[in-house]
Amino acid sequence: MRLRDRVAVITGAASGMGKATALRFLAEGANVVMADYNTDTGAAALHEASDAGFGERCRFVRADVTVEADVQNMIDSAAQNFGHLDIVFNNAGVGGAIGPLTETRAEDWDYTFDVLVKGVFLGIKHAVRIMRQQGRGGSIINTASVAALSGDGGPLAYSAAKAAVINLTKGAAVELAPERIRVNAICPGFIATPLAEQGRPESTRAAFAKSQPWPDFGRGEHIAGAALFLASEDAEFVTGEALVVDGGLSAAGPELSKKFRHISGRAAGKAGVTRGSTGEPPDLRPI
Repeated sequence: MRLRDRVAVITGAASGMGKATALRFLAEGANVVMADYNTDTGAAALHEASDAGFGERCRFVRADVTVEADVQNMIDSAAQNFGHLDIVFNNAGVGGAIGPLTETRAEDWDYTFDVLVKGVFLGIKHAVRIMRQQGRGGSIINTASVAALSGDGGPLAYSAAKAAVINLTKGAAVELAPERIRVNAICPGFIATPLAEQGRPESTRAAFAKSQPWPDFGRGEHIAGAALFLASEDAEFVTGEALVVDGGLSAAGPELSKKFRHISGRAAGKAGVTRGSTGEPPDLRPI
């Protein structure tokens, strides 16, 4: 068990990537505080963990990550229930503001940044407060997104907020490295979660499976595996990183070979070299 006797706090833990990570951490021996805004799904997630035999090592705390008192209570509950704190996964998220820039209301922009960025800031702030007192280091993991890595990778406000999470992660990693507190981010691609599926799981999963080179849709368990690595001693020398978990989506980039088949020669069944306007003929061979 890679996390035996470790204590973790996970936000957005009632569903999707957060729940998958909570269950994985529990299976790896950790004690886990599952925090979420939704008490109904939180109760269901806690029941699922109990049914799996993890009841004594799991607690649920209702938390609004935009409210500092809630975040402080969430973090404090880990030490109160399990004696210390080793890992914080700032994972809570929303889709946030959508629509053209000129149609985006300031209050919707603020809400998006409050959940996605302020929530991460508060999680780091209060995790460090406890970890610093303990003097034994720790691991902080933040959920960013591939939407942060380019323009038009997601809705404007969401993408900007996730880009801020990556920069916040790097800055915090530099500040906290002398205290052996590691800070990293995960950048998921298309992951089939209740948030993403919006009541259409089959069509969403089929669309996601076609959206990147890897032939299967992303699952919460894929993010849980990445979080486990970053939380464990295997990542002892890893800090300030944004780990992309996207089935090759970012690597594929614009995928011109699919949109303009003549560029790659696949459609024509040929390979070789073309020489543009040099006046020299192409050298192509059948494949």
